[in-house]
Amino acid sequence: MALIKSISGIRGTIGGKPGEGLSPIDVVTFAAAYGTWLRRNNHPSNSIVLGRDARISGEMVSSLVANTLIGLGWNVLDIGLSTTPTVELAVPWTKAAGGIIITASHNPAQWNALKLLNSDGEFISDADGKALLQIAEQQDFQFSEVFQLGKITQDDTFLDQHIQHVLDLPWVDVNAIVQSKFRILVDAVNSTGGIVVPHLLKALGAAHVDVIFGEPTGHFAHNPEPLPENLTDMIAKMKSGNYDLGIVVDPDVDRLCFINEDGTPFGEEYTLVAVADYVLSKQIGNTVSNLSSTRALRDVTESKGGHYFAAAVGEVNVVNQMKAQKAIIGGEGNGGVIFPESHYGRDALVGIGLFLTHLANSGMKISALRASYPAYVISKNKIELSAKLNVDLILDSIAKAYQEYNVNTIDGVKIDFPEGWVHLRKSNTEPIIRIYAEASTEEQANTFAQQIMNAIEKIAQS
Repeated sequence: MALIKSISGIRGTIGGKPGEGLSPIDVVTFAAAYGTWLRRNNHPSNSIVLGRDARISGEMVSSLVANTLIGLGWNVLDIGLSTTPTVELAVPWTKAAGGIIITASHNPAQWNALKLLNSDGEFISDADGKALLQIAEQQDFQFSEVFQLGKITQDDTFLDQHIQHVLDLPWVDVNAIVQSKFRILVDAVNSTGGIVVPHLLKALGAAHVDVIFGEPTGHFAHNPEPLPENLTDMIAKMKSGNYDLGIVVDPDVDRLCFINEDGTPFGEEYTLVAVADYVLSKQIGNTVSNLSSTRALRDVTESKGGHYFAAAVGEVNVVNQMKAQKAIIGGEGNGGVIFPESHYGRDALVGIGLFLTHLANSGMKISALRASYPAYVISKNKIELSAKLNVDLILDSIAKAYQEYNVNTIDGVKIDFPEGWVHLRKSNTEPIIRIYAEASTEEQANTFAQQIMNAIEKIAQS
């Protein structure tokens, strides 16, 4: 069993003893802490938006959250089976005080979580998260008396509203998509993507759409993280030659990746690169991604006359940097596209609309579009250290050892070499340093990573 309480919410495996797994008691405690924290913000609305993905435990957890919130006097707008970005949009659309998405994102079926939003429909800040954790720890909440209880209202129209929102976005060109007569295969991993993605594609004018694992049962047919090793069924079907592209989303539809017409992966790192390439062709501007994302975004941005900026890992950090730099597109290399013209949240549906327009306008096969971008490979590694070692001191030593290069220390240590980069981040729970490296070849990326790992071991021994 596992239970992780953090500034971004609470997540864990369903069941077990309270405090050890995500038990009903933990769900109620954290929902009550959120409702209490939100009440102290004095927002004029008395409404909270609630939505969930199709996880097996989703209905149970959602019910616990909703009834806890009405016990605090909140009115709950339950939009049911939904997506993370749909809830993010629904909060400002309805002028609600906040929102909660019941989803563990790409984690396996035994996991669930509460993602917490502020009144802008954005994830709560670090400071807000700490305040909320303190409320939960102290159980500092007061429930309402009987005549002050809230009520639950259900509204299942928001997925349709989200689709219309995508159609109305600047630079989503339905006519271009219609004329391209795309044949598309979708892997919806048995969650809410199976409901909304096919409807979006038909609204965008795709000529033919087939779906695998489209029934939103929560019994995920494969590991739900959209990585090539988990997409063997999709890749095999794409090799038949019957489709122009494949589209894959995670259970809460905030991550997006593509499969080429020949069954090769487009690469989740390149989802944002391609969408940014298109957006920058319409308007010169700045872009942002996190420190562990591909350098290709920087290359594409600068080639179009814009400026690229890096953020610490985490969607909240990326959004804050995007706002600071007035970025017109940004996101994360895990297939997360953030388009401020829509909202400040990763949104696979927005990404689909922009990407298909780009592909249609290019006149290329999707594999050719991918080949048009700078080619980089990321190597992901980790090194385990003795619990006695001071990991922060090791990271400081690495930063000093490589100070002749461009070193960024806003989130661990990132070293930019002329031919690539290495990013080191410590685990918050174990004596582990995660080491990501990128270069134009896998061999070079592995060489960069090994060079740093050797340096860490040398420092640790001394």
